[in-house]
Amino acid sequence: MGVSPTSISEAKDGTGLNMEISFLSKGVGLKDLAIMSRQMATMIAAGLSLLKTLTILASQTENKKLALTLAEVRSDIESGVSLSESFAKHPRIFPRLMIYLVRAGETGGFLDGALESIAANFESDVKLRATIKSALTYPVAVLIMAFVAVIAMLIFIVPVFQAMFTSLGGQLPIPTQILVTLSQNMIWIAPLLAVVLIGTSLWWKFNKDKEKVRSIFDPLRLKIPVFGGLFAKVAVARFTRNFAAMIGAGVPILQALNIVGETSGNWVIENALKKVQDSVRTGNSIAGPLAEQPIFPAMVVQMIAVGEDSGALETMLTKIADFYDEEVTATAEALTSLIEPLMIAVIGTIIGGMIVALYMPIFTIFNQIK
Repeated sequence: MGVSPTSISEAKDGTGLNMEISFLSKGVGLKDLAIMSRQMATMIAAGLSLLKTLTILASQTENKKLALTLAEVRSDIESGVSLSESFAKHPRIFPRLMIYLVRAGETGGFLDGALESIAANFESDVKLRATIKSALTYPVAVLIMAFVAVIAMLIFIVPVFQAMFTSLGGQLPIPTQILVTLSQNMIWIAPLLAVVLIGTSLWWKFNKDKEKVRSIFDPLRLKIPVFGGLFAKVAVARFTRNFAAMIGAGVPILQALNIVGETSGNWVIENALKKVQDSVRTGNSIAGPLAEQPIFPAMVVQMIAVGEDSGALETMLTKIADFYDEEVTATAEALTSLIEPLMIAVIGTIIGGMIVALYMPIFTIFNQIK
């Protein structure tokens, strides 16, 4: 066309024509990364070269997206790029925690040990997430069923009673009038609810990681009745385990605090660790600023302080993480037992209230006949 380029720059992965449709492609989860890390650690410890290891992993992994990424990593290694630098080119696949632990392992000559630490860390995180999911699945499923039941009654059952009430005449009780009005307007209420739910879901998907949104919702998440304590324990367990892994790998303390803050999954902890960084930067302790944050129990702060004084911070952090892993499991089991009767009571109240409202005019007619 007679046009000459003035500049050429490489497009980022996942943009333009290379953009993947998220609901059609399977992402790379922590479980996939944990399996990959453990297999890679085993093969490197057995004496296989890094190129051979990556070739085997790329051909054997079940996740196609991870397999393609590992093939690209192998090409980078062949061209002289380090493993951590190649991982850093794929921030959507490999978390920063993993990149820095691999970098520490490369620098210290214990890459297999660093990969084992990554695998153990991710496996614990997967277990925590599974525990939370199991605790939330029942109430969410019950609430969805109750919502669907209410919509179905308003669309299909209430109109039948409405026709009967119209033929009988008379003034309807207020609860029945509310049900009838809702049923008559479901033709626009149902689509509106669907649009609101879809819009809210899409907004949350694209905005949940923004600083302003996290600063509002993360503190509220910790204050939710029943579940707030569980979320707090999960955040503390994740922070202490990630921090222990970073210290064990020899990552500088300020860098480690920055990374574990980002990977804690809660803005409250991330904000607290920024204050800890300022304290450490001026030569003070880690435990001091943590004691000022309500999310960190006194036991956690005291154990971290003892670990600092005795030079066994990694050991103390690991013990805290193990303790809170067990606490999360126990709390989730207790919540499941508590929520089941509560959900049954909620559904009974909603459906029972609607049935009573529908039969109130019939009771009124019987009283008039008498």
